[in-house]
Amino acid sequence: MQLHRLTEFINLLQEAELLKETNINENDTLIQWLTYDSNDAKDGTLFVCKGAHFKAEYLASAISKGAVCYVSEVRYDAGADEQGDEPETSGIPAGFPYILVNDIRKAMPYLSDFFFDSPSKELKLTGITGTKGKSTTAYYIKNILDLYEQSKGGKVTAITSSIDMYDGVQEYESHITTPENMELQYHFRNAADSGIEYFTMEVSSQALKYDRVDRIRFDAGIFMNISEDHISDIEHPTFEDYFKSKLRIFNQSEVSIINIDADQSETILYAAQKALKRGNTKKIITFGIESEENGPESAGRPDILGYGIEKRADGIYFKVKCDRFDRRFVLTMPGLFNVENALAAIAVANLYDIPEKYIYEGLRTARSKGRMELFTSKDGKVSAIVDYAHNKLSFEKLYESTVSEYPGQKIVTIFGCPGYKAYQRREHLGTLSGRYSDKVYLVAEDPGEEPVEQISRDIAQYVEREGCPYEMIEDRGEAIGKAIMEVKEPTVILITGKGDETRQKYGREYLDCPSDADYTRQFIAKYDSEHS
Repeated sequence: MQLHRLTEFINLLQEAELLKETNINENDTLIQWLTYDSNDAKDGTLFVCKGAHFKAEYLASAISKGAVCYVSEVRYDAGADEQGDEPETSGIPAGFPYILVNDIRKAMPYLSDFFFDSPSKELKLTGITGTKGKSTTAYYIKNILDLYEQSKGGKVTAITSSIDMYDGVQEYESHITTPENMELQYHFRNAADSGIEYFTMEVSSQALKYDRVDRIRFDAGIFMNISEDHISDIEHPTFEDYFKSKLRIFNQSEVSIINIDADQSETILYAAQKALKRGNTKKIITFGIESEENGPESAGRPDILGYGIEKRADGIYFKVKCDRFDRRFVLTMPGLFNVENALAAIAVANLYDIPEKYIYEGLRTARSKGRMELFTSKDGKVSAIVDYAHNKLSFEKLYESTVSEYPGQKIVTIFGCPGYKAYQRREHLGTLSGRYSDKVYLVAEDPGEEPVEQISRDIAQYVEREGCPYEMIEDRGEAIGKAIMEVKEPTVILITGKGDETRQKYGREYLDCPSDADYTRQFIAKYDSEHS
């Protein structure tokens, strides 16, 4: 990776019309690192001051570790107070090199893309947005591509998702759907330098709205679906803002891939067609499930058509008709709604010219940690499903699938909602769980700085309104154990929200804890031992 001089970064920002002011005239300092995290600063760092909660002491810390210049919207050194900006702060020398910009969020993608030498251009990059199904679709795509790469001696493909991240160098559990642009470019560079060809990622509405994926072009951009979510003072003020943010993906996708069965599909298609006319996207591919209007022989059918769906004991079987083939596929991950996710993965695989056999085998063997993980007791009375479902659309699909796949069985649901955000989920999930469940357990789910009892009581009013009994048990493990051990007749226990995550957010910290899957394994084993 080629390093660049400080003046080159200044020229870049000036050309982008983002430069507001600098005290640097001529400076040939070689920038050796770029970060906004003072803990990550080192010799030769260009330090970015970002965020509403940024403190001047973070900059002072970065300088003490070797930062040579900072980029900010305001000055932090001696004399800045005379301009009405931040006052002088100890540890920040007078006259320390600075670059002031008019929009730090828009500046960051320019800086990081330039510093890491545009690594996304060296990869086949797939971006997936939507209210539901991003993670499962990402892992379907990854499994198909991994099998194909393995067949020709290639590298395991890269991914960043709400579940985990792998870039050929680093692998860890995620706590955010789409990282900041700086982290993304870093991971892209690791993947490219590791000889990885494919990179699959989830793209959140927040990432699209707040410029985290600017200066990044997707070879394939997928729009899965849309439903009301993430509406709050700290996320999206309205559904319109949320929807508009997601539609931005078409402006940076070579090929736009769209689910025509999604709500608002006409609006989604119209946005993609506008991007096509502007030249922002080069092609549109559609996928969907057979209906009376778009059957296999219909001229108006989607490019990737799913039909003939049937649930069997060993999996979900369905047929797919497209310009390359008309054949049967099978999913061994539970959930009829996963056919929709599989069609999106097939669309991407076709775009990348992946042979049929790897598409078939990739879907058949695909697993996504914490997504529709099924655990059953030896006597068959307990079917516990661990899933990340956490919003209205994912709950609707989960209940529809459960009622269809487990007819006549009792349903117990265990879930919570995050603190101080996405408030509408409390009504939506409380109402749906109360409507479909025989009992609901309300538990902690990343409460942050909001009391768990307050969150649970907010949800409980809607559960109660549907006439469903409930219990509020903060500890997820305790609730999972109680639900499993109290089963007397065939019951499906839906454990949603956290999946395979091993941390829980309390206050501003993430605390280690067993995952829902770990708890479920533990108590299924205990149930089996007591009922053998």
